[in-house]
Amino acid sequence: MWRCVLPPLPRYPSVGELAARASVLAARHPRDARLRRVGTSRAGTPMWLLSIGHGDRHTLVVAGPHANEPVGGATLLTLAARVLADPALTDDTDTTWNLLLCLDPDGARRNEGWLAGPYTLGHYFRNFFRPGFLEQPEWLPDGPDAAALPETRALLALQDELRPVLQCSLHGVDVGGGFVELTRDLPGLGRRLARTAAELGVPRELGAYDTLYWPTLAPAVYRIPPPRRGGLAAAITEAAVESTWYHPHRHGTVTAVVEAPMWGAAGVEDGAPPADRDAELRAVSRSLRRDIRLLGGILARIRPHLGATPDAARMLAPVDDYLLVCPGLADDWDPDTDTGTGHPLPPLSRAHLAALRIAGRRLALRTAGLLHRLVRGTGQDPAGVLPDLDRLIDLWCAEFRDDCGARWIPVARQAEYQARVVLHAFELAHGRAPVGSRSGEPGWGTRAAVPMHGE
Repeated sequence: MWRCVLPPLPRYPSVGELAARASVLAARHPRDARLRRVGTSRAGTPMWLLSIGHGDRHTLVVAGPHANEPVGGATLLTLAARVLADPALTDDTDTTWNLLLCLDPDGARRNEGWLAGPYTLGHYFRNFFRPGFLEQPEWLPDGPDAAALPETRALLALQDELRPVLQCSLHGVDVGGGFVELTRDLPGLGRRLARTAAELGVPRELGAYDTLYWPTLAPAVYRIPPPRRGGLAAAITEAAVESTWYHPHRHGTVTAVVEAPMWGAAGVEDGAPPADRDAELRAVSRSLRRDIRLLGGILARIRPHLGATPDAARMLAPVDDYLLVCPGLADDWDPDTDTGTGHPLPPLSRAHLAALRIAGRRLALRTAGLLHRLVRGTGQDPAGVLPDLDRLIDLWCAEFRDDCGARWIPVARQAEYQARVVLHAFELAHGRAPVGSRSGEPGWGTRAAVPMHGE
């Protein structure tokens, strides 16, 4: 039976808490667990790797690749407990588990204003941070040899050192459902994902915005296409540039990008055909164009006042990214606009349209939240925009709640869901039967084993 090695957190752990709890685990289990520094962030924060087991085959799990997606840290603590408690996950498979605590610790620290709650949409978006595209360490826009970020170089070195059988990159969906992206098919994962999602009450995202043009391997399981060159908008939506997801492919690694939602939205798992596809697409496109015009006008009002604001350039980079790509996305989604890109929309279900609606609203809210933080960073409101931003954030968050049915999923359940999906991928990559099936005990895949702390 699974036992808890450390009590799980009912909230997201901070970068410091992750390192402290990993250190405690290594001290309590010196024979099985080791903690080592594998890199240093741009701001000088240590990057820690917790390794469990002594096998020759490696599994690498990467938390915190996106700064605003902290579920991976809670998932790593859940996984560490499972792996330390069950030799079927290490000795019996000749496996060492390597848990990278946080790939972007500097960015994660910029989100600590909301990590401990309250878990409301307004609090989240007003304290949101995600760096600009070129400062996100999973991407290799100029190839691995030209990787500029020390965090990226640390991960690449780790991949080449370990040559993992399986790499899992842990991501969070702010509003929507859970899904998995794979560099190579793991037959059977879709069935296991469906069972886990049903047991834990987590919606599956059957038409994920990130995977709009990608092959579907099973419901909520998508195939990541090989990287190719493209513009910024294409890179964001199609992984057109090289990435650390594909870098270890040369070693025979299969990468699973495991997405777990913070706020679930039931509409993303409605696979039925839409009543009026084009009308809904027009509405989504029209809303995104309107919202971006509003936010662009607000930015123009505040930009002259940001000269002395600490870190203004870093906060402005993602704002400029969003304002740059959103008009093109609105055109791509509009059935009345011929963009000439050669990328016509695929057949769309209600789930796809729900995901596009959420994506458009998310892009606007992220931009508004970053602008809100920028203005607060000035210590005043020289252009008088905070009331406008507050009104927009409140309005758009209400639309998430009322129109999309967004509901909070407790942190422990998010981590439980993501940990189970990682373990499913591990078993399939290693050709193993479900853990616990040989002894007759309930394994981690059964409802009896779920610790619902903090709900």
